[in-house]
Amino acid sequence: MKVIVNVSLKAGVLDSQGKAVHHALHSLHFESVSDVRVGKQIVLTINETDEDKVTAEVRQMCEDLLANTVIEEYEIELIK
Repeated sequence: MKVIVNVSLKAGVLDSQGKAVHHALHSLHFESVSDVRVGKQIVLTINETDEDKVTAEVRQMCEDLLANTVIEEYEIELIK
């Protein structure tokens, strides 16, 4: 089973990379962009078919390694 984990900074946490991208887009005349937040996407292939088990295992991976839960949040998406 494929699993997509999207990790992003929590609201209120300064995103300096997002600010830099926002500034660059404005300098390229993309004036309609009002905000940019940069995150990361992790794609996992898990050799398991039980969705509950996979979700629990990936949640533990996020808590232990994939996300800094003090400043980041994550979303887990299972792809069948």
